[in-house]
Amino acid sequence: MTRREFFLAVAMLAPMARDAIAQQSVTKKRIAVVSTIMKVTDMRIGGDPFYDLLFTELKRLGYVEGENLIIDRYSGEGVSQRYPDLAREVVSTKPDLIVSASSGLTSIFKAETSTIPIVAYTGDPIRFGLISSLAHPGGNITGVSVDAGIEIWGKRLALLTEAVPKLANVVFISSQPAWDMAGGNAVRETAQKLGISLTSAIVANPFGEADYRRAFGSIRRDQVDGLMFSDEFPHWANRDLLVQLVKETRLPAMFVHRFEVEAGGLMSYSYDGSPGLRTNAKQIVEILRGANPADMPYVQEVRFELVINLKTAKALGLDIPAGLVARADAVVE
Repeated sequence: MTRREFFLAVAMLAPMARDAIAQQSVTKKRIAVVSTIMKVTDMRIGGDPFYDLLFTELKRLGYVEGENLIIDRYSGEGVSQRYPDLAREVVSTKPDLIVSASSGLTSIFKAETSTIPIVAYTGDPIRFGLISSLAHPGGNITGVSVDAGIEIWGKRLALLTEAVPKLANVVFISSQPAWDMAGGNAVRETAQKLGISLTSAIVANPFGEADYRRAFGSIRRDQVDGLMFSDEFPHWANRDLLVQLVKETRLPAMFVHRFEVEAGGLMSYSYDGSPGLRTNAKQIVEILRGANPADMPYVQEVRFELVINLKTAKALGLDIPAGLVARADAVVE
């Protein structure tokens, strides 16, 4: 090789070497994404809609798994007794950030670490003791609150009675704690005001298929003309099963989320989760780039939507009042 050929080869290889060095020098951030019940295999792009949107938005904002981001996924598999040990395990790995989609689980993480930033998707963070101020969280936790107040539980029953004017006997499907606490009490108070007979169908932890089928077995034996669900996250994780079980009963049901109505449920009334998840993704990116969660407002979701499936109403022989349909934010036909 001549001297000229040698320097020409070096000049050609130099950019490739710089690219290789640059790739090696990229510092990957590592986040721990923790669910109380969702399967780890569903916590990805193309999986559960909740996580699909979160990770797609992170990718849009420049954080791509396998390139500059490592994602460790964890699930409590619906067994609440496991959550403290799970939180300790996650904290022991010292991730750059923890993502938690549960008020209760976030409370456990708060007890385990005051230094690792936590981005959460929860109910009222002040009521759950996560922060002291929405505007200035002041600690290592920020996130999005999708809590519109306990009143929304009763509002769902009121909307169901508008859709089904002859409604008389309703079953509320929830865990025992949800039935016993403020949300369940709000539904009972609304039922009493409306002259509705309200009973509970309790599903036990962990919310499994067998337990749901057992609850629906008792519903079929009783004289019931309407169903409601609490807004507990395990119902979301089992939404396809629940929509199918409700279809089998041929009863009008008030669900919590729009996805369930699009899958064949009659009605839902709740927050539109998309803006909140995009906000979560933005919060994650800001923290990974150096922002302090103590100074980042805990965002309160403000948009709530009523969704009605008119196709399902027709199949049930229901004539939804025109005024209620006009008030709906979305209609499935």
